[in-house]
Amino acid sequence: MMSLNGARFAVTRDTGYDCRVEATPAIRHVWDMIVRDHEAVFGQAPHTEEPYATSGTAVARGSLVVARRSPTIALSNSTAARGSSTVIVRAAEPADRCPEWPEAFVLRFCPSSQGMCLHIAARDELGLLYGMLRYSREVLGVDPFWFWADRPPERRERIEVPAADFDSVRPKVRYRGWFVNDEVCLIGWKEEYPPTREVWEPVFEALLRCGGNMVIPGTDLPKTGVHAELAAEMGLYLTHHHAEPLGAEMFLRAYPGKNASYKEFPELFERLWREAIDKQKNDCVLWVLSFRGQGDKPFWENDPAFDTPESRGAMISHVVRRQHDMIREQAAEPVCCMAMYGEIAELYKAGHIEVPDGVIKIWADNGYGKMVSRRHGNLNERVPALPPRGDRGRNGVYYHVTFHDLQASNHLTLFPSPPELIAGELEAAFEAGASEYVLVNCGNIRPHLYTLDLVAELWHESRADVGEHLNRYARRMFAEDGRRDGGEEEPEAIAELFRGYFDSAIAYGPHPDDRAGDEFYHHPAREIVGHWLRGQSTTPNAKLLWAAGDRPFREQVRRFANLAQEAIASWEALERRIVSAAERLPAAASARLQDQLLLPVRLHLSGCRGLAALGRAFEAYADSRYALAFVHASEALGHYGDGQQALREAEHGRWANFYRADWLTNIANTVDHMDTLRRWLRMHGDSPDMFLWYKEYLMPETEKHIYLENTHRNPLSDDKLAAALGERFRQEEPNLFVGY
Repeated sequence: MMSLNGARFAVTRDTGYDCRVEATPAIRHVWDMIVRDHEAVFGQAPHTEEPYATSGTAVARGSLVVARRSPTIALSNSTAARGSSTVIVRAAEPADRCPEWPEAFVLRFCPSSQGMCLHIAARDELGLLYGMLRYSREVLGVDPFWFWADRPPERRERIEVPAADFDSVRPKVRYRGWFVNDEVCLIGWKEEYPPTREVWEPVFEALLRCGGNMVIPGTDLPKTGVHAELAAEMGLYLTHHHAEPLGAEMFLRAYPGKNASYKEFPELFERLWREAIDKQKNDCVLWVLSFRGQGDKPFWENDPAFDTPESRGAMISHVVRRQHDMIREQAAEPVCCMAMYGEIAELYKAGHIEVPDGVIKIWADNGYGKMVSRRHGNLNERVPALPPRGDRGRNGVYYHVTFHDLQASNHLTLFPSPPELIAGELEAAFEAGASEYVLVNCGNIRPHLYTLDLVAELWHESRADVGEHLNRYARRMFAEDGRRDGGEEEPEAIAELFRGYFDSAIAYGPHPDDRAGDEFYHHPAREIVGHWLRGQSTTPNAKLLWAAGDRPFREQVRRFANLAQEAIASWEALERRIVSAAERLPAAASARLQDQLLLPVRLHLSGCRGLAALGRAFEAYADSRYALAFVHASEALGHYGDGQQALREAEHGRWANFYRADWLTNIANTVDHMDTLRRWLRMHGDSPDMFLWYKEYLMPETEKHIYLENTHRNPLSDDKLAAALGERFRQEEPNLFVGY
């Protein structure tokens, strides 16, 4: 880095922009971002010389060939006002000394007769994209998550930065990106399906601004959707889900009614693979090789003849080799990956699978951030999921900051374990050689900004000081002006609130990653209600063993309810602290704090309260106190409804309807279960006239013996009866409402 003797580079509304490369789709997208960013900062669109539209110039991933507008850097007055600065985007020249690794870029400052010039130069297309986006972030002050966090740049009249040359630093991870998975909020946000450019452009823009270069754009979306085409158009490498090798159509979707057996129908499987290769062979693709069964499960569930580890491993090895050969026949210098996921990792470590040379092996965490095998139902072997010692091949990581597993995962809320777990696991993976590739399950983006930002720092730097990163993040998001020094007391206090979030998460098991996300309060609760109402409460519920153990059902329910009850005080205290902090912040920063932290805290708090009340309802039912059970079930219904209300309050402005497709945590489903439960409980003593509990518990003693039925036959609604009964029971036995 070199400074021009203390010179400064000033950007104003009159700064001009000159793009001296061809307007490829990716260049065009990022160029439009820069123009939009400049206008957002200065209130006026900049003077621009547009990128070339001629076909005689070319910008490629591996090289950059550009026709020049002129041999000098002198600009006409049409580009910028005389004496103002200019930003020039161009191909790197030998004199720039641009690093030679892929995606490198440099910033070079040069004085001219008409003002200081900043040259953004690179050898390839992605290098230019990252150079322009660095200018946007470091000079214009545009946050990578400006859209998702509602954090527009500060309005300015003039920005000055040192005229110091800059060489980009090579990222630790070669291929780095997001898997937009379980993306129900993105799907349901707008009326159109599959999601349109309006939904996808902010996703891919944020990924590029975080320095990402690859994406799986959605999960099993219709091939007619724009998602894959747009991702490629914006300059990202495409890659595939391990259940859809090569990005091919699922066998049973293409051939309904046939047995999904490669042994039986190899030509049909290979036809699908060939079609996928033909469609993508000229695109920038990271090809995923895999062989799992339909619906993302072991293939032998469709083909039970493979009943030994040796036969299963041999078939997977054969299929993967065949896929690899087919790609190499059609695509030039393909980059291939293989997901070492679930049973495939186990077979590989046991020596039953052969991976072709040069293929990147991708190792997955367990969905909770720990690099061990994931839990399947109640089976949790926690086999280490990293390359074996001495592995000389290429390796990478598939990592979850959000997950959906019908047990305890975080889907609508922040990652529940301390961020030190994320940093420690990824740093250990890099040290083990798994640094070629990092694919992050990013879910619906908006609920996971902090953790996505942390992983972006890790994939660039290989290490992260978690405390300092969190402080920087809080300053960016919640300082009145994220670009100024000073005023840090409030952001540092907010960083402590984030730490309070991780401290408050329920620890339901012995491992550091056994921390409860939002699904912990909902899937088990619905399991409890279903088991109970089916008349099975005399036997344990097998689907709850993973957290409650093999014990009587009443003890299983008590285990979940106690965990929830014990966490309530911590979540309540944190909620009060966040509300207090939000009241001290300016309106925009307050809204960001409520969206990013208060919402997940309220989802946890409402879930804890609901699950604890459900536990009290079962305790009362088991003791034949049916009216009291009805009251507690009604309480559970109200608390879970508070979670729904928290989602609605977060749907302000552009986020209208963002959570309406909450089909995975599915708070509305839990509410329906609680309503069904209390209606069923009312049958136990208040049926058939729905008047008996009113008479027994609420009617004045003097009326019980003289009332006329024709004046007392308008039964109370469930809500009114529960409220009245609850008030009486609280007065008589307040201890029944605070746990066990």
